[in-house]
Amino acid sequence: MKFFQLEATPRDAFGKKAANAVRKEKGIPCVLYGRAPFELPYNGELKAGEMVVNLPYNKGIIVTHLTVTQDAVRHLIYTPEVYLVDLSIKGVGIVKTMLKDLQFQPVTDELIHIDFQEIYEDKPIVIEIPIALHGHSEGVKAGGKLSLEMRKLKVKGLYKDLPEKLNIDVSNLGLGKTIKVGELQFDNLELMNAANAVVCAVKLTRAARGAAAANK
Repeated sequence: MKFFQLEATPRDAFGKKAANAVRKEKGIPCVLYGRAPFELPYNGELKAGEMVVNLPYNKGIIVTHLTVTQDAVRHLIYTPEVYLVDLSIKGVGIVKTMLKDLQFQPVTDELIHIDFQEIYEDKPIVIEIPIALHGHSEGVKAGGKLSLEMRKLKVKGLYKDLPEKLNIDVSNLGLGKTIKVGELQFDNLELMNAANAVVCAVKLTRAARGAAAANK
């Protein structure tokens, strides 16, 4: 899978007021969740890079507060492609990450916050990958219409094993037939969707129904 190169700047001011100030300057406040052993600027109250709170659900998690520009993330967010992210943090270096969550302004639909999750070579991640259908199906040759029911599949695997797309051969898919998640296999990947979920199907068209009726 491709890595998107993105520059980020540490921020030492937190809270709603500080986040709004970042947005006024055409920036987007971000949070990086991970375990990387680095420290970022200290503002006299809290050191970004150490645990913010000592609660059970945050145990062992380092939270780092960052800023990226709206222009820099445009081609990362508004694209059908799926990327992992090489996050280049000024004063620290490059951290390999994935998008964890995006927040949009409910009225304007403007991107207002990003959560990144650090990823590791030896730890599997769960991510959605686009599907690509290949081949001219038997059902389409018989007059049916190929329908893609799921545009992405959720997979689990090491990031080095993740493909840019999940290729599915539909050449043998007959008229009125489907391909379900449980029928698929990809090297070194575990599919996380329900096994009975329909990925694609060849549906009957009026022409195909007419031809079938005429042949009876």
